[in-house]
Amino acid sequence: MDDRKSEFKRLTFYDYRGTNSIDLAFGTSVPNGDLLEPQFEIYFKGGYKLHFAEHFNLGVSYSKYNIAFKDIYNQGFMSFDINLEYLMLPYNKFTPFIYAGYGYNAANYFESTSSKVQGAAGLEYIFADRFGLRLFAEYNYAFSDELDGLIAGSGDDTFIRTGLGLHMYFGGRKKKERIRKKLKTVINSNLIVPYNK
Repeated sequence: MDDRKSEFKRLTFYDYRGTNSIDLAFGTSVPNGDLLEPQFEIYFKGGYKLHFAEHFNLGVSYSKYNIAFKDIYNQGFMSFDINLEYLMLPYNKFTPFIYAGYGYNAANYFESTSSKVQGAAGLEYIFADRFGLRLFAEYNYAFSDELDGLIAGSGDDTFIRTGLGLHMYFGGRKKKERIRKKLKTVINSNLIVPYNK
């Protein structure tokens, strides 16, 4: 019975989601550097994720964003990130999620580069089969003190990116069909036979 419940849950996952997904997001970035009066600037992200288990996926993404301080500094950046993500409630339409990973940061035209690590938390809501809306906040720690154009202070620069995104799932139809066939077999082998006195 427990196995059957587990298979039904897996079927629900493939009703809402899939084995692959494309992620698009827009939002803002804000720095925490050595200069005063940081400003919110535009942020865009596009990526791909492979869902190797219902709870876990591995994703790669490209982000374009700016780091700005009022009247002093405004520089465009891009990053190439890889993240491991955990979906807390993958069988529900609504689920919190967290992810963490490693990234490569570069100023426009690769004038300066640095590596970084990032971590995020967010919420996803499946508003239609295989389409989800995502809201998230991501903390980034750059292994460089030059992100804001000024080397000062005792630590490396950090920044936060927040976004609202669209998640488009695809794939997994063969897995879904295998689960369906398995469930039919289990149900057919556990028929309730009426008892006659």
